[in-house]
Parts: sequence; C-alpha cells; structure tokens
Amino acid sequence: SFLQSNNGIIPKNYLLHQNYPNPFNPSTKIKFEVPINHAGRNSNVKLIVTDLLGREVATLVNDNLASGNYSVNFDANSVSSGVYFYTLITDNFKQSKKMILMK
Repeated sequence: SFLQSNNGIIPKNYLLHQNYPNPFNPSTKIKFEVPINHAGRNSNVKLIVTDLLGREVATLVNDNLASGNYSVNFDANSVSSGVYFYTLITDNFKQSKKMILMK
C-alpha cells in the first residue's frame, strides 16, 4: 500500500471516502482526510481491512499523520472475492465502509 498526501487544503473533520473503483479487482484506492487535532500534533491513524466476520486481512495505515488529504491503495491479490470493510480508526473517530472484491 502506498500512502500519498495532498496537504494543500486542511480538512476540518475526519472523513473516510468510498473506495474507487467499487467493485474492484485486483486493487482499489481509499481516500481519507485528517484534520488538525486539538493539541496541534499529528494524529494516530489506523486504516484496516476486515472480512465479514471481522477478521483483519490488511493494515493499510498505522502511523502518526499530519493533517491533510491522503489516499492509499489496497492490493487484494492475496484475498478471495467477497465483501470487505475498511475502517479508519483514530483517537476520537471511527468509521467503516463496505467494498466488494470481484475476481
């Protein structure tokens, strides 16, 4: 997974976008936004992919990130077709979205 940042515009809130393309094969792009946190420090950000049973199949991001807009690629060559969830987790925000892998 490759993390890109575009720090031209500073987000006001955490935001997790729908992956694109969806359904996908074999990879998809996930975009998310990290605001400036209250202390002005970087935020602990984790982006994980889980299967329908809640088992973690990939950790795409696990890092201290500055505020900005990010995108990361999920390469699903090692997992089977089906429905997956990706979840953005920070100290005070958590959001999940559904994506479909069709091989």
